[in-house]
Amino acid sequence: MHPLDLIDIEDMLGEEERAIRDVTRGIVDDTVRPKVAMWWEEGELPARELMTGFGEAGLLGMHLEGYGCAGTSATAYGLAAMELEAGDSGIRSMVSVQGSLAMYAIHRFGSPEQRERWLPDMARGAVIGCFGLTEADAGSNPASMRTYARKDGTDWVLSGSKMWITNGSVADIAIVWARTDDGIRGFIVPTDSPGFHASVIHHKVSLRASITSELVFDDVRLPQDALLPEATSLGAPLRCLNEARFGIAFGTMGAARECLETALDYAATREQFDRPISGFQLTQRKFVDMAVELNKGMLLALRLGRLKDAGRITPEQVSAGKLNNAREALNIARECRAILGGSGITLEYPVIRHMNNLESVYTYEGTNEMHTLVIGQALTGVSAFR
Repeated sequence: MHPLDLIDIEDMLGEEERAIRDVTRGIVDDTVRPKVAMWWEEGELPARELMTGFGEAGLLGMHLEGYGCAGTSATAYGLAAMELEAGDSGIRSMVSVQGSLAMYAIHRFGSPEQRERWLPDMARGAVIGCFGLTEADAGSNPASMRTYARKDGTDWVLSGSKMWITNGSVADIAIVWARTDDGIRGFIVPTDSPGFHASVIHHKVSLRASITSELVFDDVRLPQDALLPEATSLGAPLRCLNEARFGIAFGTMGAARECLETALDYAATREQFDRPISGFQLTQRKFVDMAVELNKGMLLALRLGRLKDAGRITPEQVSAGKLNNAREALNIARECRAILGGSGITLEYPVIRHMNNLESVYTYEGTNEMHTLVIGQALTGVSAFR
């Protein structure tokens, strides 16, 4: 029995949802799985080549309407994210930042001219975007950001820096959030602008098949039409983050599924004491616990997808999905690593790569502590952030 056959998850999916999932899985099988261990080990990623292929397949900004975007359901997007992360969390992050952060910011908060200018090329993968919100000293509390944009005539002058930015050093444009005299505003910043600098962050032992960068803005001069006109407060970037967190609820289940499938296959052929280790009670209990959590996580993700498609999803519900599924996926990866024993620490198998990646996924897009407090505030009516 496949782990997701336990409660017949397949029966909950529509025909189009299955088709999008299967097409994405095929793309991952062809373009990601054969090389991702090498990319991870070497800390490199052919981002532009991959992004072009994902664009041709309609995966970039796929849940957005118009401007060359596929206009799929949110649930279909989530299932695609699951298959991408089954390949590698870094691959799903690259696509998520492009579609759910950079493209969504322009689609939701940009002017008609900005949407026409950027979104069709971003949907094709011809233009790569990144999302500059986090700073070295402003992670869980983005309101404390120091990056500042001041008016100078009809222009804006941007100064400051951003940290841990996926796609940063390969991006053609950056969506940058900055303090202004009128509050926090968003800007579309071409990365060839004078004063813009991006440097790759090295020495990572997680998300190595992902480009992570620091962005520095040294008096970057921007025209008035670089401003996202509908983004007028911190609520705008937080809304973008909710789009990405939704995808993580699905994506983490892809990584967990890949680990569990690998461990099941390994345990069926690995013999100790003259029998496969899958026949031992302790090992079977581990598999049962993991399969139950995987199916529960999928049910949660699918429920969020249905709510989002109905236009009824709330930030607290997204937090519940991100908190639970990132936590349980990491637990599953760790348990699978243990089942593989010494083989579990090599890149011959995908498990430790997923395990290390999920340590980052557990933290980014809101730590589990922050999502706990979001849900806690919803339950009690009392904020514990300060």
